[in-house]
Amino acid sequence: MCDDHRMEPFSAEESEAVQRIWRDLGIPGLMDVHTHFMPRRVMDKVWAYFDSAGPMIGRQWPISYRADEDRRVETLRAFGVRAYSSMIYPHKPDMARWLNSWAAEFASAHPDCLQTATFYPEEGAPAYVSEAIDAGARIFKSHIQVGAYSPIDPLLDGVWGRIDDAQIPVVIHCGSGPAPGEFTGPEPIDELLRRFPSLPLIVAHMGTPEYEPFLALAERYENVRLDTTMSFTAFSEESAPYPRELFGRLRDVGEKILFGSDFPNIPYSYTEALAACVRLDLGDRWLRGVFHDNAAALFGIG
Repeated sequence: MCDDHRMEPFSAEESEAVQRIWRDLGIPGLMDVHTHFMPRRVMDKVWAYFDSAGPMIGRQWPISYRADEDRRVETLRAFGVRAYSSMIYPHKPDMARWLNSWAAEFASAHPDCLQTATFYPEEGAPAYVSEAIDAGARIFKSHIQVGAYSPIDPLLDGVWGRIDDAQIPVVIHCGSGPAPGEFTGPEPIDELLRRFPSLPLIVAHMGTPEYEPFLALAERYENVRLDTTMSFTAFSEESAPYPRELFGRLRDVGEKILFGSDFPNIPYSYTEALAACVRLDLGDRWLRGVFHDNAAALFGIG
């Protein structure tokens, strides 16, 4: 791939394949709650890390949709994605406020993007989280693995309190996949929810690989949801297969499952992300909710 991130246009065949999936379900398009748009120099560093197959990844991970920002937006729109996010996350202090400012500008320029914000355990975090909420943030991102922080760090108490009061969903990468971190796993999230039982969390990647404990949290807490990001795909099934014995429970909490892709940082096609959910054979009603209706209701998109 060229250094300037140019790529060939997405194919008409791929767009048609994606659109066929949602059209056959009778829904008006897709909702993707887990897509990444970041400042250029941050995205460059993220892609370089994937290219190096670093320890937080642990395997070869080619980027399927490495392209400039405009092309990535164009690709999602061609697929029929009605709303998407700009998942941003800091890995050190004094970074989150700047990312939030960038994401607000990005959402202003792209009305189909859910304005995204993030945070880090640091002095001042409650203040800039409040600023982000006042500026129109509709979704937050927390990356426990990359940020290497505990979700129950006392510095985050004010953050969770403000988010809970505003009832803005947080996509939280807290499972121990693809590689465990010091603070990953279900136990810290269980403790967090005991403190803030109405906190609206969307557990990324279905909680890979701790699928059952995170599914149990979604069953127990009204505002806990799961996103499908990378789950069920052939790529993920190789190392962390989703247990078939959980399929019945997965069907029962269908209204709490949201589609996420991890676009553009996926090592396969967007079609595969959708087809992986279809292969579960949990029914068209379940798929309509996952691909569109659940997120549309959560974010008030008509």
